[in-house]
Amino acid sequence: MVKDRVHRQIVRNLGRVEEWFKEKKKDLDLPFYSSFDIRDFGHKVTNVDANIFPAGFNNICQVDRENAGDLAREYIKDHYVSGAKNLLIITEEHTNNRYYWDNVSALKKIVLDAGLNVELAVLKKDLGPAMSIESASYGDVLVQTATIQDGHLVCSDFVPDLVISNNDFSDSYEGMMQGKLDFPINPPRELGWYQRKKSTYFKHYNHLCHEFAELIDLDPWLFTVETELFSGFDLSNDDSRERLAVRVEKMLESLRISYSQRGIEDHPVLFIKNNAGTYGLAVMRVESADDIRNLNYKHRKKMKAAKGGRVVEEVIIQEGVPSIVTDEGLTAEPAIYLLGCQLAGGFLRTHAEKGPTESLNSPGAVYRRLCVSDLRISVEGHPLENVYGWVARLGALAIGRESQEMNVIYRGYNR
Repeated sequence: MVKDRVHRQIVRNLGRVEEWFKEKKKDLDLPFYSSFDIRDFGHKVTNVDANIFPAGFNNICQVDRENAGDLAREYIKDHYVSGAKNLLIITEEHTNNRYYWDNVSALKKIVLDAGLNVELAVLKKDLGPAMSIESASYGDVLVQTATIQDGHLVCSDFVPDLVISNNDFSDSYEGMMQGKLDFPINPPRELGWYQRKKSTYFKHYNHLCHEFAELIDLDPWLFTVETELFSGFDLSNDDSRERLAVRVEKMLESLRISYSQRGIEDHPVLFIKNNAGTYGLAVMRVESADDIRNLNYKHRKKMKAAKGGRVVEEVIIQEGVPSIVTDEGLTAEPAIYLLGCQLAGGFLRTHAEKGPTESLNSPGAVYRRLCVSDLRISVEGHPLENVYGWVARLGALAIGRESQEMNVIYRGYNR
């Protein structure tokens, strides 16, 4: 398996790898947290999705959640000179998903374990009373309202030193957030899905994979995920649909050649993904150009709108990376969580109705235990922490470069 080769090469070059990573991140701003969906094909190990505002902290194993407070405290101490003590977590506003509030409760506990004061709040145009929201496993969650007045964040009598956003800003909140904001927010609103592009992230990720592979003397193909931007996306338009079909066939042919060169007998697949999307919405798997040409109304409608009803106007065409990872006979994929650039935990996403080449991030997914300690042990003697962990860290660097290209400012942040 390729992960064993990768592990050995990282170990042999660990000093160089650590120095390279240190050099790369010194000029970058890295978010408080991030998560990465990892696909282990056996022939390659790569990151296929990166979330800067991750939910799912409730799915991280208990041991890792207990250790995460130390990582959170270290991040705050390293990057905020004032020694921020009061943290406000801004949550999603329009969700009745009780498991999301489990996530928020778990995140709040991590911050409390860091020795910090923390409150939860939703952004509103006007201040209102606190709300009691039912979670799936943590009971009722008390959530304040917060608003922005003349660049200042106002939330009851709680004055935060730092705002941590767990709202992915699919909505820009433009009416409230115009002008200069007089408070630090991490991750910054400008990295929200109202303007963030997956194509930008994967451009930087693949570039870093080439550098990393050269450093440890391996083929970059083992880490990269072929990704192309397609603009003017409109499946109801014959010309747009045909242009997409042609691009799909071209990428599939490129992948067939790559597979043949490496003795891989699998048939390649692709995913069409909303370039500014989250929650697994507006994602479609295709095996041929005819899959695009012959789309029925139901699938066209599915690809038209993303979170909040926003129209999908551009997509990425991305190599589909099969997964050889299983759990109790179910296809699985690791989701790895970082606090800063430190491995904070993760879980296995499984799905009883999905196969190795399908998206598991869809209704019906079940989350299984995957602790950092599990990654440190394998029957082959090659810890997956070195492999999945470093792939995730490449993702963190790519987010740093992505935000740098977007001229995003982390107010109050020190590198």
